[in-house]
Amino acid sequence: MTTEPRAALDRLIAALEAHLAAASRRQGEADPAVVAAYQTLADAFEEYDEALYDAFDEVTPFVLYDEAEDAAEDDDEELDDLDELDDDDVIDELEDDEDDDEADDDDELEDLDESELDGELDGELDGERTHR
Repeated sequence: MTTEPRAALDRLIAALEAHLAAASRRQGEADPAVVAAYQTLADAFEEYDEALYDAFDEVTPFVLYDEAEDAAEDDDEELDDLDELDDDDVIDELEDDEDDDEADDDDELEDLDESELDGELDGELDGERTHR
């Protein structure tokens, strides 16, 4: 079902107004009128966003809370995957990182030519003499 963006926008605005009215008359934390207005607003937003995309290949900069929860759940799943690593895997990773660092240090030393190294050492020795 393709909806015209203007009609979807009008429904979204009406849903926003209804949600504001319900929230201002809230009768407790789980007020059914607010919950219903929330759901109507979410549906109207999705309809508007889809109509906007269908008509103009454009989207809004908003994300519904349920979509944000899904993204958070994906992040939690990635953390769970990390929790499944055993200590040996972690130690292997650390050792690999140390080996990479040592190889980088060796490469840097090879890149220095002897005159640069001598100059740096002379400067350090001169500096030590003046500080003593």
